[in-house]
Amino acid sequence: MKHGTGRELVKSFAPVRFIARRATGDGSAPGRSTPSADQADEFRRLILPHLDGAYNLARYLTRDPTLSEDIVQDAMVRAFRAFAQLRGGSPRAWLFAIVRNCCRTAMAVSLTAHESEFCEEVAARADPSLTPEDEALRTSEIERVRLAIEAIPEPFREAVVLRDLEELSYAEIAAVTLVPIGTVMSRLARGRGMLAKELLPSNGTSDGQARSAS
Repeated sequence: MKHGTGRELVKSFAPVRFIARRATGDGSAPGRSTPSADQADEFRRLILPHLDGAYNLARYLTRDPTLSEDIVQDAMVRAFRAFAQLRGGSPRAWLFAIVRNCCRTAMAVSLTAHESEFCEEVAARADPSLTPEDEALRTSEIERVRLAIEAIPEPFREAVVLRDLEELSYAEIAAVTLVPIGTVMSRLARGRGMLAKELLPSNGTSDGQARSAS
């Protein structure tokens, strides 16, 4: 991996894609009337393009790929029910705020962690132009970046994921996390610094000094 800024290191990790589970029913929300075709079309146009990003955010916040699938399913149902409340602003930030709230609720109910399936998912997206040795090295480096991000305390991890992986603006992140833009910038700077200490060469310092506390 080429060494660079904290953001470049984060961007070397490709977000995991969300695969929706097969619905067991007709998809209608219990006790709700069937939405109009216009509303459904608008929802698909504005919200569904951000489905992968929503899953990526949930996975980093919970560190649990299986729980993240449930969270995104729940968040999409809630987003659809509340879609009429979206009036201007960023649809992506609006959806991510719902995902974030669903993560808080889910994590308060269940703290059970599941073994990550990250390596298998990376292998499924393998670049055919790479040799097996190159692919193994790439997988190892991506896993290293992912683990470094997950080791960052939550407020800083959240800022790094939203900005450097999902590329939200500072204003959008402030809207999602409900903190001032100055706080967003401070958290992002600290998060990137933590990643740099984990991932970049120590420049002669001891290993203990080069590693940040998780």
